[in-house]
Amino acid sequence: MKNILLIGGSYGIGLAIAKELQNNNNVFVACRTNEELADLNVTYIPFDASADTLDTSKLPEAIDGLVYLPGSINLRPFRGLKIEAFENDLQINFIGLVKVIQAVLPNLTASTQSSIVLFSSVAASMGIPFHTSVAASKGAIEGFAKALAAEYAPKIRVNVIAPSLTDTPLADKFLNNDVKKEKSSERHPLKRFGQPEDIAEMATFLLSDKSSWMSGQILHVDGGMSTLLVNG
Repeated sequence: MKNILLIGGSYGIGLAIAKELQNNNNVFVACRTNEELADLNVTYIPFDASADTLDTSKLPEAIDGLVYLPGSINLRPFRGLKIEAFENDLQINFIGLVKVIQAVLPNLTASTQSSIVLFSSVAASMGIPFHTSVAASKGAIEGFAKALAAEYAPKIRVNVIAPSLTDTPLADKFLNNDVKKEKSSERHPLKRFGQPEDIAEMATFLLSDKSSWMSGQILHVDGGMSTLLVNG
């Protein structure tokens, strides 16, 4: 069984990944709350990515998979964004993941071949209004992931999932009524917005040996938004 560490996992995509992995892996979930994890076969580690240093003493010597899930959706016109908004988005989306990877690097290199899964956004590859802050921080993740994958190949694989809007608590204000849900569905060529399970299944694949010949990839799980123009 693989040892998998999820940073974040108490709701949304992280919780869906934990549910996918729990039966066939040793899953460690480092997050702020554990209410939703109570019925899962996982080991909970209290951790706030925005403030804490990860306690690696609670982890096994070798980690075979790492998923960093904390993120933000800060959509506002550029003219109204203060520099603090950019700094905050960069901190939670990018700097936080760098700190975690540095903390567990010895554990990752102790594995025969470990897999890191990170999260970007469709906004990093498309020009979408009001996304300047989140696109900047997610774009940093994509460049970082490719460089890290090159530096640590073949010992560590690094891949990035770039979703479009997914039905999680973080996105609730964009999907909190039927009109918003319909408009979001229509924006996607596959005519629906994402579900946590859509993303969790891709993450599970990237953590498994089935993806052992993949590294440095940006995988767009976005309902076709980044590549397809339908009825345009």
